[in-house]
Amino acid sequence: MKLILLGAPGAGKGTVAKLLTALDGSVQISTGDILRGAVQAKSELGLEAEGYMTRGDLVPDSLIMGIMEKRLQEPDCAKGFLLDGFPRTIPQAEELTQLLTRLDIKLDMVVEIDVPRDILLDRLCTRRTCENPKCQSIYNITSNPPKVVGICDKCGARIVQREDETEMAITHRLETYNEKTAPLVGFYREKGLLVSVPATSSDDVIKAIKAKLNL
Repeated sequence: MKLILLGAPGAGKGTVAKLLTALDGSVQISTGDILRGAVQAKSELGLEAEGYMTRGDLVPDSLIMGIMEKRLQEPDCAKGFLLDGFPRTIPQAEELTQLLTRLDIKLDMVVEIDVPRDILLDRLCTRRTCENPKCQSIYNITSNPPKVVGICDKCGARIVQREDETEMAITHRLETYNEKTAPLVGFYREKGLLVSVPATSSDDVIKAIKAKLNL
């Protein structure tokens, strides 16, 4: 399958993407994970992107599109891909449309995960992430805590609250999403690609996707 997952920060795009990869071998592509790894590695891209990410601002399109073009041509994308958190703006969506046409790739659909704001705030303020750039497992100190407080179950590294998940940064991220990313719903609806799923459960989102794709 070839999907775009839309939804505000905390909507569960990453969780849904991981569940979908088990269905047919499609690969999850998260620009956020790629960028955070670059920041940890102190690469040229990471250093350039770090300031934007810390403030909760969007990384410039020139950086993101370069990453995406390279990534979509890697061998593991042949079975399919799940774009998690990309595109985030109308200009990105327009450039992505051109890129996919150039690469002769056709999207199956665009899924909007619609979650109430109060639930988004609660999820993000209690979320913690493994600081190991090769792991980056996500926990929730309320609903999905690690077995040992502050320690990743998978690799033993510390789990931390990311700088872009403080309450101030989260509020800014949600405002940025409403201003710049939410218009993508209309963009893809006009193209006949949008499926909107008002659900707080990842399982419900998966069921809706499978029904649409007849899986």
